[in-house]
Amino acid sequence: MAFIDPRFVDTNGIRMAVYEQGKGTPVVFSHGFPELAYSWRDQIPALARAGFRAIAPDQRGYGKTSCPEDIAAYDIHHLCGDLAGLLDALEIDKAVFCGHDWGGLVVWQMALLHPERVSGVIGVNTPFIPRAPMDPLELMRQALGEGMYIVQFQQPGKAEKILEKDIARTFRFFFQKSIMSAEEFEKLEPSFQSLNFLEQFEIWDGQGQVVCPDDELEVYIKTFTHTGFTGGLNWYRNMSRNWKITEGIREKVDVPALMISASDDVVLRPSMTVGMEAFVPDLEKHVIMNCGHWTQQEKPEELNRLMIDWLKRRFG
Repeated sequence: MAFIDPRFVDTNGIRMAVYEQGKGTPVVFSHGFPELAYSWRDQIPALARAGFRAIAPDQRGYGKTSCPEDIAAYDIHHLCGDLAGLLDALEIDKAVFCGHDWGGLVVWQMALLHPERVSGVIGVNTPFIPRAPMDPLELMRQALGEGMYIVQFQQPGKAEKILEKDIARTFRFFFQKSIMSAEEFEKLEPSFQSLNFLEQFEIWDGQGQVVCPDDELEVYIKTFTHTGFTGGLNWYRNMSRNWKITEGIREKVDVPALMISASDDVVLRPSMTVGMEAFVPDLEKHVIMNCGHWTQQEKPEELNRLMIDWLKRRFG
C-alpha cells in the first residue's frame, strides 16, 4: 500500500526519518524487530482520521534513520533519548507512546526514564516487564539454552550472515501467522519451547501463511537489502547493558496505559501481562483473538478500534 513520505529531524545525535499524519493529541509509534515505521501503515491514517496526530519514526538503526556503528549506541538510554529528542524537534511537550515488540519495551521505559514527556502508554503485544533479578541473558540461557534466538543474536555477524543470505526468504519466515495459540505453546514440552528461530529458519521448508501481501512485504525486503540487520540486532546486544544501567530506577508507570495482547503470540504471550497492575496501576487490558505476533498487520482494524476507543476516552 502507498505510504506517506518522511520528514527528517535531528535528535540525540542522529538523523531520524519520521512519518506523520493528522492533528490533535500526539501519538508516537515505536516499531520492533525486524520492522519499520511502515509497520504502522494501517494505524497512522486511522488515528489521523479519528482526530489524533500520528507520528512514526524509523528508529535508530532502521530504514532511513542513522545507523551508528558502536553497539553501545543502541542501549535503552539512547533509544528513549531518540524519542524524547523527537518531541523536542517537533515542538511537542508530551505524547502518548505506542510500541510493539522491541518498541513496546522502549515505550514502557520511556514512562520510567522520561516521565515528564509521556502522557500515556499503549503496549501492543509487549507487556511491562520489571527488571529481572539477574542478567536477563543469563536467565534466558538457563531457561531456554544457547539456541534461544536472543542468545544467538549476541554474537556480531552470526545472525546477519544467516538473515542476509536471502532477505526475501527471511521476511517470509518472520512474517508468518502462528500455527498454534500461546496457550497451546505453553503446554508443549520444554524442549519445544526453546525459541531457536535461527535453527528453525535454516531448515524451514518455505511453507506458511504470510501476514501481508507481496507488495507490502517487498517494502521490507527492499529496505533491509539496503540496510542489513545489524542496527536492529544491536538493540538485542544491549540487553545485559540495559539491565546494568537501569539499576535503581523507580518501576512505576504513573500515566494511563492500554495493554493489547494477541492470543497466538508465542513469544509475547498474553499470560505475561498477569500482575502488570502492580507496576502500571491505571491499566486497561485486551486480547485480540486469532492473532499472532504481527498484530498491526494481522488484525489492523481490531487494533485500531481498541486504540482509538481508549484514546478518545482518556485523551479526547
